[in-house]
Amino acid sequence: MKHTFLQVALGGALGSMARYGVNILGARLTTGFPVGTLTVNILGCFAMGLLASVLALRGGQHLAPLLLTGVLGGFTTFSAFSLDTLTLWQRGAAGLALGYVAASVLLSLAAVTAGLALGRGIFA
Repeated sequence: MKHTFLQVALGGALGSMARYGVNILGARLTTGFPVGTLTVNILGCFAMGLLASVLALRGGQHLAPLLLTGVLGGFTTFSAFSLDTLTLWQRGAAGLALGYVAASVLLSLAAVTAGLALGRGIFA
């Protein structure tokens, strides 16, 4: 188990650095629109689908902590969210999938709003 945590940590560092690089490039290419974040989310989702299928079909599940949780988790958690949603949908749990999407978006927006308000109230 100790090695699994190290795989996740190493992958997370690599994914986070890649995300930072894409965001810097995106900021240089455009202003006013989060093109870096959009790009990261789209690329991360594509990579999540590709890697999840390849690892499952080729017996590479031992690399999942490094690549899926680590690299892609550091790159974008949107990819994990998308895979979880699609998995629920494909299992025939459309209501749960839609509820998960709605709850994730709405509760996350509410949480960021609450965190901003608390931070501003404490540190302003």
